[in-house]
Amino acid sequence: MQYSQRLKKLPQQFFASLVNKVNKAVAEGRDVINLGQGNPDQPTPANIVKALQVAAEDPKTHKYSPFRGIPELKEAAVEFYKKQYGVKLDPETEVAILFGTKAGLVELPLCLLNDGDTMLLPDPGYPDYLSGVALANVEYETFPLKAENGFLPDYEAFTAEQKEKGKLMYLNYPNNPTGATADHAFFEETVRFAKENQIAVVHDFAYGAIGYNGKKPVSFLEVEGAKDVGIEMYTLSKTYNMAGWRVGFAVGNAEIIEAINLIQDHLYCSLFPAVQKAAVEALTGDQTSVDELVDRYESRRDTFIAACREIGWDVEAPQGSFFAWLPVPEGFTSEEFADLLLEKADVAVAAGNGFGEHGDGYVRVGLLVDEERLIEAVHRIEKLDLF
Repeated sequence: MQYSQRLKKLPQQFFASLVNKVNKAVAEGRDVINLGQGNPDQPTPANIVKALQVAAEDPKTHKYSPFRGIPELKEAAVEFYKKQYGVKLDPETEVAILFGTKAGLVELPLCLLNDGDTMLLPDPGYPDYLSGVALANVEYETFPLKAENGFLPDYEAFTAEQKEKGKLMYLNYPNNPTGATADHAFFEETVRFAKENQIAVVHDFAYGAIGYNGKKPVSFLEVEGAKDVGIEMYTLSKTYNMAGWRVGFAVGNAEIIEAINLIQDHLYCSLFPAVQKAAVEALTGDQTSVDELVDRYESRRDTFIAACREIGWDVEAPQGSFFAWLPVPEGFTSEEFADLLLEKADVAVAAGNGFGEHGDGYVRVGLLVDEERLIEAVHRIEKLDLF
């Protein structure tokens, strides 16, 4: 059997390669501290698990869900956005339920673009954005995220060709992999840029709950005019430690939301209703667990960054997400440094070049092990005498 040209064009799964390297080391009996992936290490809060258990015992949840999701979950998303961000949404026309936001991000080019159209993607950026490029048979241009600009795009630096050809742009703040955050002024500039150049915007708000130093991350939809040009995708994976549950939603521009709903009408019969009921509890129930989770990540961040600086590693503390974006020592590429840490220190990190050309010179660390292991990882790196 021959694979389709679409499948042949799919990029290599970056994280699969990383997992293989780590698994090989573990199989050799080595004690690897894995800081390379983004899989939350804490359990889903008990109230959400209980909601699933109760719902799963109800025979009504054993039937097909409505194609576009249960009304209660759409209403919960609306209530959540009103309470958290002061954003008003219509549950019928401005909310789409997703099988995790990765699915939505990959589906969207199929909804809005034709063969040969151009997407605009951040570099460095989440590697799976490229999956949508391949499956939709479209082109893409990247725009650099540089330290000197706070890892925000510089719209003045976009070429005339990018502004003319670009039809769909992805943004992601708090950012994976850099940990950078965006403010209202940046999103206001984004809306102006999108309107001037007729570019649809998707804000991947995966780490929307995780901001530090008392600063809550800003929703793109908080800015006037945002719904005119785009949508935001919100996953429950990070906020509520529900990565394996595969549930999220998109909100915003009604035409884009309808496009997502339409393609999903043909791909799915929506999520298991009991998972949707649990998601309702997550969004509308007690949010204490979210505050505790952010405090935990901030404590880990502070501990890890302090330890790095103590060994002479000149690093910046992330402002959001649960990642740290660290410069590699002189004389190494990202991949060389990551391989060295795994081979000589039994510490796994993600090489920055896996996130794009402009990611070279950095490695990404996930703050997803306890503080003792983070400190131990730094002590192991110290013994390599690189700083």
